Amino acid sequence: MKYVILYVLDDPDRLDEVLNAWRQVGVGGVTIIESTGIHRRQACRRHIPLRFGFEHLMERMEQCNYTLLTIVEGEETVQRCIAAVESIVGSLEEPNTGVLAAWPAPVVRGAVKRREEG
Repeated sequence: MKYVILYVLDDPDRLDEVLNAWRQVGVGGVTIIESTGIHRRQACRRHIPLRFGFEHLMERMEQCNYTLLTIVEGEETVQRCIAAVESIVGSLEEPNTGVLAAWPAPVVRGAVKRREEG
């Protein structure tokens, strides 16, 4: 059975570490989406008044999450991905570590392993 994994990474500086760890446990490909949550967006708007010209800073703060999507084979791989993430960010039960969800995907088309070029 294939599974979809969605992970919202709270610390964008850990992105490469997470991607490398997932590669080591057998993840073939990951879609990376810049994202922000409602709480962070509201906090940024509340604490950085636009009249001071910090619009560029506010935009960066609003986009400081990455949402990772991947499809893996088997629940064992899901568990390895969770363990890999937690080895980097700490327990996902702790604040500011992100959110991870996984669910079965009985129908998947187009997700094939690609050969390494070169």
